[in-house]
Amino acid sequence: VAFCVRLGVFHAYNGTMAKKGEALARGFYFDNTRCTGCRTCVMACADYRDLPLGRAYRRVIDYEGGSCKVDSRGLVHADAYAYHVSLSCNHCERPECVHVCPTGAMHKNELDLVCVDAKKCIGCGYCTMACPYHAPSIDPFSRQSSKCDGCSDRVSEGKLPICVEACPLRALTFGRPDELRGLSEDVSSDIMPLPDSSYTSPNFFVRLSPAAREALEAKGFIANPAEIENNREV
Repeated sequence: VAFCVRLGVFHAYNGTMAKKGEALARGFYFDNTRCTGCRTCVMACADYRDLPLGRAYRRVIDYEGGSCKVDSRGLVHADAYAYHVSLSCNHCERPECVHVCPTGAMHKNELDLVCVDAKKCIGCGYCTMACPYHAPSIDPFSRQSSKCDGCSDRVSEGKLPICVEACPLRALTFGRPDELRGLSEDVSSDIMPLPDSSYTSPNFFVRLSPAAREALEAKGFIANPAEIENNREV
């Protein structure tokens, strides 16, 4: 049994994994109150996976909203907000990418993590269109789908995904959904600008910051759309 400390909570993580044929869900916990948008998770993932410039399995969304106004007395009234969302594949309970894949290339492996079988992928792109989180994308070199697989190779050895280990603010955690839900009292799987979690039941659990709570009731916008687009020119 391997042990890790995250967010001041001591967790036991079974490094031997489930028995063959017994898949137990895993996912990510994201503390929105801690994330500073530093992109260390993005860089660690890209380095570990040896991804070329312009491709990413994990992205950081900058979300902003509100305004600043000056009244007749010259006083400034501000309700502006900004926060960051670190996002990769959410290894959903009902992954649409798996549902639409015509060859079975997109599947859940023995760790219950969504991944691609390169031997079966024909590069049709259906998974990229079906995923509401835009996790899969077609690699322009291999012409096949590729995405975050939850660092299955590391997890099978009892290690944490590289993005989790790299985060300097410990804003990311990885584990069983029941454990992740218990990390804070106000865990949610919904945060703007992500789609409603009822669509795919993502194994993505978020501790919302005050700004993120405000954004649920207000209109905001993605401040870095070009940055989070995969296969972009750099």
